Amino acid sequence: MLEFENVSKSFWTGLQRKVILDRASFRVELGNSLGILAPNGTGKTTLINMMCGLEKPDEGVIRSDCRVSFPLGFMGGVVTRHSAVENARYIARIYGLDPDYVEAFTRWLAGIDEYFDMPVGTYSAGMRQRFNFSLLLALEFDIYLIDEGMPQTTDVEFNRKAGSVLFDRLRNSTVIIVSHQPGTIEKFCRSAAIMRDGKLYMFETLEEAKQYYDYTA
Repeated sequence: MLEFENVSKSFWTGLQRKVILDRASFRVELGNSLGILAPNGTGKTTLINMMCGLEKPDEGVIRSDCRVSFPLGFMGGVVTRHSAVENARYIARIYGLDPDYVEAFTRWLAGIDEYFDMPVGTYSAGMRQRFNFSLLLALEFDIYLIDEGMPQTTDVEFNRKAGSVLFDRLRNSTVIIVSHQPGTIEKFCRSAAIMRDGKLYMFETLEEAKQYYDYTA
């Protein structure tokens, strides 16, 4: 279970205060994946970051009694002067997993050949993406956080493999996906919410959320 209770978050832009959430309360139960529709500029990434603890709320309480992933595509924790091998084994130890398994899995999925033994700082942007996605998918979580859908690289074969692994993970996990496009969350979620003007409006079905989202766009 992941729960927000009266959570508020805002930023000072230099000209005005931008409100992300204003005393928002909601709960995501395991087994009930949630899609959150939010227009661009409303703070989707901030919301995702609060869910996994990367950002703290100004007020309110965020509770979690399960394993929540870092956002898909997040590069935090990866030390660029170290190789993918060293990073994979280090992250595995942090999560109490078998370093040999995590190394082998990420080496297979990333498919970056000899670069896997070189410093991450020498990688192209595409190779960094592939290693990072592979690392996240090597770790098993109860809730996976996705910001704007499954990231795509320029490597078609990697996208196919990573997508297959993600869907397999989601058979026994829960996903929270935040996007401005209803079509993005249809692949993963049956229930949905809308984030607008600092409020979070919950709906029982995705169709109800889509109708309200389109009506108030």
